[in-house]
Amino acid sequence: MEKWMKRIIPVLPFLYMAAIWMMSGLPADAIVELPDSYWDRFIKESLHLVEFAILYMLFAAALAVNRKLTPAFSLLAAVAAGFYGIVDEIHQSFVPYRSATFIDVVKDLIGVGAAYAHVRFHFFKRERGFLKRLEKIAAKG
Repeated sequence: MEKWMKRIIPVLPFLYMAAIWMMSGLPADAIVELPDSYWDRFIKESLHLVEFAILYMLFAAALAVNRKLTPAFSLLAAVAAGFYGIVDEIHQSFVPYRSATFIDVVKDLIGVGAAYAHVRFHFFKRERGFLKRLEKIAAKG
């Protein structure tokens, strides 16, 4: 089990980045559109916070499963996830029927920052959480 985790988990952030890129290249209503336009917009705008937090967590998981999650690499993963959020907004600015705004970048960075703070507290200070479990599984193998 440990061997497949060490091979699959490090690939997940890059698959997720490809999925983000593909979805950003589609019109906003291409995948799902809720009947109420207010809630449709609210939920999709809120997803900026979650989308790039997930990307950071996938980077952190890839580092943890390889026993490389240190404060410095955690910060590097957060910077990479935040930078990809900026790149994604630039990409969206060239897609018809999509928009790219500074507030979207801020939401992306807040999501990354919240996930980063979570990892700093739970992984490094309290030494618990799913990333710590991944690291322990990797240590067995």
